[in-house]
Amino acid sequence: MAIVFYYTYTPGLLEQLQVKRLPGLFIALIVSFLRVWFSAAKFRHLTEKELTWAAAFRIVLVWDFTSAVSPSTVGGAPMGLYAMSKEKINLGKATAITLYGVLLDQIWFAIAIPFLVLAGFFYDVIPDNAGWAGETVMMIIYLLLLAYAGLLAYSVLRNPALLKTAVNKLFKLPILNRFKDKVAKDAEELERSSYELREKKKGFVLYAFFLSCMSWIARIALPVIVILSFGPSDVILSFLRSFALNLAGLFIPTPGGSGGFEGLFAMFLGTIMPRAGFLALAIFMWRLISYYISIGLGAWAAMWYIKKKVDEVKP
Repeated sequence: MAIVFYYTYTPGLLEQLQVKRLPGLFIALIVSFLRVWFSAAKFRHLTEKELTWAAAFRIVLVWDFTSAVSPSTVGGAPMGLYAMSKEKINLGKATAITLYGVLLDQIWFAIAIPFLVLAGFFYDVIPDNAGWAGETVMMIIYLLLLAYAGLLAYSVLRNPALLKTAVNKLFKLPILNRFKDKVAKDAEELERSSYELREKKKGFVLYAFFLSCMSWIARIALPVIVILSFGPSDVILSFLRSFALNLAGLFIPTPGGSGGFEGLFAMFLGTIMPRAGFLALAIFMWRLISYYISIGLGAWAAMWYIKKKVDEVKP
């Protein structure tokens, strides 16, 4: 971010701010909250309201916190599972719910990515400065996400027994062997819960998918709202590029995508901002709203679970 600021700063930058557009940053903050709300609502819905609203928000916040401090390729699922177990959700059922929730995200990708590819024939979704290498990388990302969606759909919807077998084999490894008896019970619950989720009515599934889609749309809309707060821009192109930016960000190996996301923002959205001088400021506001606030709130949620664990082991 400092490098971007160094190369894009121009004297008198703050005087060029359009005050009438700045309330857009408050709208971005609201959209960020809506993303968390949609995610919390999805978890609460998938547990058939077994989770309270407070518990669902804590799970999402601690999930976001773990994603923010671990490589993007790892994500917050492991901590999310732990949080659900602390909210009295059986580990096997929590695993099934997590996989089902991730599957809904992957279905969203499977539907949205073809539209993104099609839009590429009419809009410059991949910036010219990315070159053929950037286009190739993005196509590989598209294919990997679609392949992962297919594999996950098969294991969760068609063959849940495969999940149980994989878990049991994993815990036969010497380093994990001592947990195999407990995990075997959870694996049985994982298979049973997967079958139960598979048999849910269409209305249940469609509502869960709607919540998943809205969460992703809010995530994608956030950078667009931020750049529009600093000046006019092509809304459709901005949204398409923000979508591509978020897909590429899933494969950044740094904690929370640090460094990589800033670079992707500069590449995908910086080139269509009317004033390049606002680029660093836009990146900072975007990361503040979507990343740093998540770290703060997520740290609070993580400490809540740690305190609960400490209270449990006190004599």
